[in-house]
Amino acid sequence: MDSASFAVEPIGWVESSLVDRDTAPKQGDEGSPESWLVFEERVSEGLRDLRAGAEVIVLTWLDRARRDTLVVHPRGDRTRPPQGVFSTRSPDRPNPVGLHRVRIVSVEGTRMLVRDLEALDGTPVVDVKPVLDRDTER
Repeated sequence: MDSASFAVEPIGWVESSLVDRDTAPKQGDEGSPESWLVFEERVSEGLRDLRAGAEVIVLTWLDRARRDTLVVHPRGDRTRPPQGVFSTRSPDRPNPVGLHRVRIVSVEGTRMLVRDLEALDGTPVVDVKPVLDRDTER
């Protein structure tokens, strides 16, 4: 198999009061503060249909993660047996893509206030996708 190389370009970043990985919640619904997603002007047209109350999936690049980690204690709890990183939500992994289900509180131009986001301040945002249910048009 040929090795392929590709680039992922951030479309924005997180503005949050969360600045320390060790004290940040492990999941967004575990006490995360409301946070802003700040998008680059070049993607503003892509945001035009997002509204307060909607749930979206935010993909981030966990830029402070270790990329050489393949085995972890789930949730950093050393009393739990080690598991392969791909069966956990650990941020440390070969390609540290963060997956966050958030609710939009408000949209102000290229800024979106969300809740349930555990990403640290300055984390690059790489994509936003709608949460689909069976009744949602794809």
